[in-house]
Amino acid sequence: MDFVFVVKDKSDRNLRLTRRQWTHITTKHPMLTSYLEKLKETLNDPDKIMPHEFGRLFDYYKYYKHQSGGAKFLKVVVKYLNGDGFILSAYFVKHIN
Repeated sequence: MDFVFVVKDKSDRNLRLTRRQWTHITTKHPMLTSYLEKLKETLNDPDKIMPHEFGRLFDYYKYYKHQSGGAKFLKVVVKYLNGDGFILSAYFVKHIN
């Protein structure tokens, strides 16, 4: 698999972003193209981690006060499989759900 990056989460598990998922994220949310480092920061040092509404997914949130518009929380959706995490999506939201 071709990875854009692999980082460690707070519990020392690997979180991986594949090239395919990065293409998916930046196609659906083109403004995130320049937010790759913020995405890593959100995973390394989230303000909050919450179970996602579906399945065994988790939402990582980080507040970015200088983000333009009303949506200032970067939300990164992660799926854990066999101890490793895979990033499925990322986008800005107004509130932590």
